Amino acid sequence: MSEYQYYEFLAIDRPLDDGEQAAVRSLSIRARISSTSFVNEYHWGDFKGDPRRLMERYYDAHLYVANWGTRRVMFRLPCDLLDPDVVEDYCVGDEASAWVTDEFIVLDFTSEAHAGEFDFDYDPANLLSTIVGVRAELAAGDLRPLYLAWLAAYGAWERDEDVFDRAADDDLEPPVPPGLGTLTAAQRALADFLRLDDELITIAAQVSPPLGQTADDPDDLAV
Repeated sequence: MSEYQYYEFLAIDRPLDDGEQAAVRSLSIRARISSTSFVNEYHWGDFKGDPRRLMERYYDAHLYVANWGTRRVMFRLPCDLLDPDVVEDYCVGDEASAWVTDEFIVLDFTSEAHAGEFDFDYDPANLLSTIVGVRAELAAGDLRPLYLAWLAAYGAWERDEDVFDRAADDDLEPPVPPGLGTLTAAQRALADFLRLDDELITIAAQVSPPLGQTADDPDDLAV
């Protein structure tokens, strides 16, 4: 089977200026680059840039897939919208990690296929657009995407006990956010991308309280 890799980056909060576009253009002469996106596909060779570095400097979201089974999605948010101390509770191994750079926190979620399994029966071009909505949800205080990434990481551990150090087995489970029984479309897409088993979501949803209901009575909204 031939090699295939797909890279996509999005600038959401601020478009890249001409100088920044020139800087990322220097990393790939074949990429499709605009003020808000960078897309490239590789059938041979590899990307010369460092996705972590690009996320720190330019972009707010990144998606990577390879036909040998690697899936990766990253999001950058301002620390005043997503508390790094809260995020830390949901980090585990390399599958769900995060780091702080300047005033931003960058989330990094990865999933690997089962050993020996090749994984490419879909078009990656539309994947990020279905998932990226979780960034706005996280910025609004919805922690379900973080929990899903944590749960997917532990689901990988069930398939392969060598994924994490055995000491991690004693780590406390992070807080279970409300609303796991009613995931948004973007959260569902994230769970699928990270190969999160539906059964694990169902089990977790049993201890997840429902989302608060918005009051329908105008009198309830009066100041």
